[in-house]
Amino acid sequence: MSEITVKAGKFQRLLDYMGRIGLDVDAIAATINVAPRSLARLDADVPLPAQHYSHLYKQAVQRMQAEGRPLPWAAGLGSEAFELMCHCMISSRTLGEALRIAERYEALVYPITGYNIRLLDDGADPLVKLSYRINIREDWADLIPAQWDRAHSVETVARASGLLVWHAFCGWLTGQTMNARELRVAAPYVNQDYYDSLAEIFQCPIVFDAGENSFSFDREVLQQRLVHTPDSLREFLNNMVYQLIAMEREPASTSAAIKSIVTIELPGSMPSFADIAQTLHMSESSLRRRLQKEDTSYQALKDEVRCEVAINKLLHEKAKIADLADYLGFTEPSSFVRSFKGWTGDTPSSYRERMLSLAQG
Repeated sequence: MSEITVKAGKFQRLLDYMGRIGLDVDAIAATINVAPRSLARLDADVPLPAQHYSHLYKQAVQRMQAEGRPLPWAAGLGSEAFELMCHCMISSRTLGEALRIAERYEALVYPITGYNIRLLDDGADPLVKLSYRINIREDWADLIPAQWDRAHSVETVARASGLLVWHAFCGWLTGQTMNARELRVAAPYVNQDYYDSLAEIFQCPIVFDAGENSFSFDREVLQQRLVHTPDSLREFLNNMVYQLIAMEREPASTSAAIKSIVTIELPGSMPSFADIAQTLHMSESSLRRRLQKEDTSYQALKDEVRCEVAINKLLHEKAKIADLADYLGFTEPSSFVRSFKGWTGDTPSSYRERMLSLAQG
């Protein structure tokens, strides 16, 4: 396993955008102990913790909400409206039921948010479509700075990013990668790099300047059972951007569902393999086959959770090493330190010091 990171350039782009639309960049960055000037000096390819980026993004969204600004990107990911919709969906038995609830919810809030989804199903075609509509309003002009590097591709990014979020979220809900058959973007082609980024995620033909904004998939996918609970949903929502970044790196899987379940059991003893199988409504043998197909094991997933939780608490809660070792179930702090160094290449103390150096202006 290895730490999940994003490039410093992604941080720099987000901070630059926040500044251009008039948000207090220094105040928002301070919430994750980062100084924008320090970030700006980094080479764009320097890897930084994805959890840091997730917290920064969520803080920016919350600040925009507090100021009454709309969220035209990524289907409103991180907003209160998106979170409430997720809570409405999570009690559903199947993906199809969950999407129908989301469709009804977003129809109600569309006058406020300006976007919604529709499940297009004629009952006969073997393929169904998830359509994402967004009304790019004139009063969004202040969210599209003239000198912003994506100002020329606003329509495409707004429409495609909504489909990206829904594609990933459906996979998270079911613990299985959603195999799209075709992606149709109702906006112009931008460039080859953007095309390639979409193609890498969707793994299907892509049509720009299409008459609709949607992705299609096999009808049988609607019958897939949701493998998450209200508790694992809360854990997802607390760090949702990180979760989606992780899914871009490693497609949605049963492994992701197990990691969410394990996370919510901390602190304390880890659930047994039998407990996990029961929670996922699977037999132990079926679950074992799933993990073998995903080339992992329950022990490896528990270690991944420990690494992610340790990084989050080191960076955002100033946790003491001994307390963190106990929280994660290690019998000795020295065992935790050895494991953490194996995960990240640094001891917990040196890792925290290296990340906190970004807070120096």
